[in-house]
Amino acid sequence: MQTVRLSDAHALPLWRRPVTLLFLMAAAMPIAFSTWSALLNNFVIEVADFDGSDIGWLHTVREIPGFFAVGVIVLLMMFREQVLGLVALVMLGVATAITAQFPSMGGILTVTMLSSIGFHYYETVNQSLQLQWIDKARAPQTLGWIIAAGSGATFLAYVLIVLTWEALGLSYSIVYWLSGGLTAAIGMFCLMAYPQFEGAEPQRREFVLRKRYWLYYALQFMSGARRQIFVVFAGFMMVEKFGFAVHEITSLFLITLVANMVSAPLVGKAVSVFGERNALVFEYVGLAVIFFLYGGLYYFGWGVALAAALYIFNHIFFSLALALKTYFQKIADPRDIAPTAAVAFTINHIAAVFLPALLGYLWLTSPGSVFLAAAGMAIVSLMLSLLIPRHPVKGNETIFARPLAAKPAE
Repeated sequence: MQTVRLSDAHALPLWRRPVTLLFLMAAAMPIAFSTWSALLNNFVIEVADFDGSDIGWLHTVREIPGFFAVGVIVLLMMFREQVLGLVALVMLGVATAITAQFPSMGGILTVTMLSSIGFHYYETVNQSLQLQWIDKARAPQTLGWIIAAGSGATFLAYVLIVLTWEALGLSYSIVYWLSGGLTAAIGMFCLMAYPQFEGAEPQRREFVLRKRYWLYYALQFMSGARRQIFVVFAGFMMVEKFGFAVHEITSLFLITLVANMVSAPLVGKAVSVFGERNALVFEYVGLAVIFFLYGGLYYFGWGVALAAALYIFNHIFFSLALALKTYFQKIADPRDIAPTAAVAFTINHIAAVFLPALLGYLWLTSPGSVFLAAAGMAIVSLMLSLLIPRHPVKGNETIFARPLAAKPAE
């Protein structure tokens, strides 16, 4: 394959440049993953008769590959990052396509494991490539637009589900085949159509765990634990408690996506203007309030309108998480980005391996307590975010660090 240095990529046609590839990958992944997510709760309840404990175990299995994302470091000794990420994208598409062909507990868990390997290895590499290929000065805004592109692709997929699910009498099998197949096809196109981009800094191919990145690791851990509760139980609640059908839950996702498409570029701009610390503080305060209100849905019997509104606002606040990426980009040794992305992804999924199954049992007796636990995690994240300095750079990773004094001019 043709190899092109990033410094020379500007000479390529616009559609073959690195950032364009990032946008295309960002659009391809959610076509499969978001469609799988939109149909999942209805599929497992209607076809496999899942309860709260079963869905907890499903998501525990789904998160195991995320826990082993550190294995990407080993694969990078044999494959280029770009190739590995696109192969993982194709794997996600193929596994999604065959999901409905195995409508039993064992079959669903097996296919979920395969799609999860594709998803998590793709995401690990994708985050690394984003931080390597996007200039630091433009990173918050560009990442915001990339999030918006992914939301736009998901929006299109959801519109098609809403308009055609009942009108054409679609089945789970047809929708999974189409969405997964399209993602796999785009991944294959990217493998063949784009050159291999060579970064300015060769990435380390060994395990990297640095003391000075401790705050980034801690924030990743809390982010994974908190987000997992929302991903597993918020949508499940809309189906189990409020009886949402496929087209109704997908309509809620559509509204959420429109909000993300509008807000994500603005969020990127806000991070650029106000800094990572302020953005993350705002995110965690908002998430704590939202999760407390989620708990109130069960304890005080609040209605479906509030539940839907909280779901939408939760996603908007989650988009502020791009500030965590740019925080690391500012403090990292450029050669650490790829191995640290793998380590951070594993750290992010430590809690995800046991929380869904554990909280699935709690859900059977006290659903509201599950969301109150998430609120507590948001508060812990808030306290950690206050340790980020106003201007993070290498050597000034936390408020406790003492930046090296500038050398006097000779």
